[in-house]
Amino acid sequence: MLGFGNNIQFVNPEFFLLLLLLPILAIWYYRKRSRYYATMLMPSLLSVQGIHSWRGWLRAALPFLRVLAFISLVIAMARPQEVLKEEEVEAEGIDILMAIDLSSSMLAQDFKPNRLEVSKRVASEFIDKRRYDRIGLTVFAGESYTQCPLTVDHNILKSRLSELECGILEDGTAIGMGLATAVRHLEKSEAKSKIVILLTDGVNNAGYINPSMAAQIAQKLGIKVYTIGVGSTGDALTPIQKRSDGQYIFGLARVEIDEALLKEIAQQTNGEYFRATSVESLERIYSQIDQLEKSKVEVTVMKRYSEAFHPFVFWGMLLLVLEALLRYTLLRTIP
Repeated sequence: MLGFGNNIQFVNPEFFLLLLLLPILAIWYYRKRSRYYATMLMPSLLSVQGIHSWRGWLRAALPFLRVLAFISLVIAMARPQEVLKEEEVEAEGIDILMAIDLSSSMLAQDFKPNRLEVSKRVASEFIDKRRYDRIGLTVFAGESYTQCPLTVDHNILKSRLSELECGILEDGTAIGMGLATAVRHLEKSEAKSKIVILLTDGVNNAGYINPSMAAQIAQKLGIKVYTIGVGSTGDALTPIQKRSDGQYIFGLARVEIDEALLKEIAQQTNGEYFRATSVESLERIYSQIDQLEKSKVEVTVMKRYSEAFHPFVFWGMLLLVLEALLRYTLLRTIP
């Protein structure tokens, strides 16, 4: 079969060889015409110069009508088909819970414009890559809750992700509660692979659930935890106080991340710990997690065909009939 464009193919393309006859027929027609019509010698053409008849124009077009009819019928004989593809996907996806820190320190400006906005953007790009996975979102600061349950509707998920702001929760960094909320949500999942991506920029200083205990529960449930520490090294421009109108006052503060705890959580659950000190490193981390956790996807492509030669037969026959009607009625010549 010969393909033509993205969704048209020809079953019998060998019929296109008939188009090679067109130059031969053109030569034959020209010779026949010169023998059929006598040449009239006139001393001058001034008397008929500039005179054009509509019949003359139509008569000159008759051979082209026959050529177009011939081309249409050749295309019809080549049997064009429209290819209609159907795709069946069997996906053994991974259930993923993203736990994101919303403590005020996530507004630190060592990442431009701040850690939270960069984390949201990179997380959204990660979601786009996980086409067949169910993904959910939990958030934590001094407390924790589920922002979006596990879903395959990634547009809703990204919409909920874009709405995240610091200050909607009591301030603090309850890493244990953030992890526990994510683990609790994954507990009922029947997926073979379940992971949590926990992103924070601080030290556990709030909440009533110990992070190590939450990690033990995750381990027993077969949930793998990837932990990400976000923040540059040294000092960063960070919210240090909140005014009565709700606005933050920024000042230089030391970047403190409990890397030992994050490594312990990752190690205990067979996950991995990453440190993001820049936007680029955070993007690489999510790409690495994407490579580590590949979904098993089986795609079966079925093709259906719709015959598309009918219009060419119609136009070919119509042009032939039109050419015959014109030749033997309006444009009929007397021998």
